[in-house]
Amino acid sequence: MNIERIILTHVRIPLEEPFTISSGSVSEKDCIVVAVQSNGVTGYGEASPMSGPFYSDDTPESTWTYLVDVLVPAVIKEQPPTIGQLNLLLDRLGGTPFARAGIETAAWDLEARASGNHISALLGGGRSEIESGLAVGIYPSIDILLKRIEVYLKEGYKRLKIKIQKGWDVVPLRAVRKSFGDVPLMVDANCAYNRDDIEHLKRLDEFGLMMIEQPLKKDDLEGHAFLQKAIETPVCLDESADDVRSVERAIELGSCKIVNIKIQRVGGLQNARTIHDLCHENGLPVWAGTMPELGIGGIHALHLSTLPGFSYPTDVESSARWFTDDIVSPRLRVNDGVFRIADYSSFDVDAEVIRKHKIREQAFT
Repeated sequence: MNIERIILTHVRIPLEEPFTISSGSVSEKDCIVVAVQSNGVTGYGEASPMSGPFYSDDTPESTWTYLVDVLVPAVIKEQPPTIGQLNLLLDRLGGTPFARAGIETAAWDLEARASGNHISALLGGGRSEIESGLAVGIYPSIDILLKRIEVYLKEGYKRLKIKIQKGWDVVPLRAVRKSFGDVPLMVDANCAYNRDDIEHLKRLDEFGLMMIEQPLKKDDLEGHAFLQKAIETPVCLDESADDVRSVERAIELGSCKIVNIKIQRVGGLQNARTIHDLCHENGLPVWAGTMPELGIGGIHALHLSTLPGFSYPTDVESSARWFTDDIVSPRLRVNDGVFRIADYSSFDVDAEVIRKHKIREQAFT
C-alpha cells in the first residue's frame, strides 16, 4: 500500500422500523465510511458503532474523534506497506475497535481491488454461497412480533433469531413455536440475565433452540460455563468474544459451544480470521454477526463467512430489511435465504446516497 488519501464520511440513515434489544432501542443507523486511496484505487471500509450505549461504550461521535485525532493521522504518517503491518500499527495505537475496523477493512478492500481478487480469496475462504438468517427485535406485543416475522420470513431466511430479556422470553417463544412450527430458532439476550437466572434459563431447553446468544454479562465467562453445564441448549458468545484472549479463556472454561464473530467488535478482518481459526482448531463452530452494518460492512461480513468454520447462517440480511436507503450498489438482497458471493465480489459506493445522508466529512492527505 502507498496511501495517498483517506476520506471519512459520517452518514446517518433511518431504519425501516425501530430496533429494540434488551439494552435499548435505535431508529437510525450511523456509520463512518472510510475511503482509502492508493495508486488510483479506492478501498472502502465501515466503522459502524450504534448510537448511544446501545451495544458498547463506543458511539459514532467517539469513533469519529478517534479516527480523526489518532488513527488516520498515524496511518498517513507511518504508511504501513501491508495489511499485516497496518494491524501491528493499530495494535500499538489501541483505541476503539470500531474505528480500527473502518480503516482495516478498507485496506482489505483496497488490496482486493488492486489485485483483482475477492476479499474472500485473500482471507482464504472458499464458499460460494452464504445462508442468511432473520433477526428481529423486541416488540410492544406478541401479535406485532408474529406479524413482523411472518412478513420477513417470506424472503426464505434459513433461521429465525428473536431478542429476549427478562419478562420477554418464554411467552414469545411459545407463541413463535405455535405459529411457525419447527423453524430453526435461536434467541439473543444481549447480556440481559445473570447467574441468579440460570434456573429460569433452563426452561428454554423445551423450545429446541439452535443456541442462546450472550445470556449473561460480557465479563462473566465463568457464569457462562456454569450455565452451559446446566442446560442442553448451546450457549453462544457475542459481546464476550471481543478478542483472541477472551475466546481462548472461554474455550478453557467451556463457556460456550458457538461463537458469534463481529468484524466491528473485534477490530477488523484479520482479528476476525484469527478468532475463526482458533475456534475451528478447537472444534467450535462460528457465525458472522452484524451491528447491523450498512452495505459495506455487510459485504465484508459475507466474504468473512466463506471461511470453513462458519457453520450457521449469518445475520447479514437484505438492505431493505433494515434501512430506508443503502450506500452500496448492488444493494444486499437475499434470494431464497442465500447470498451468492459472486454477486458481491466487488461493489460501487453510491455517492448520491452518501451526499443525501451525510452528517460530516473530512479528508487527510
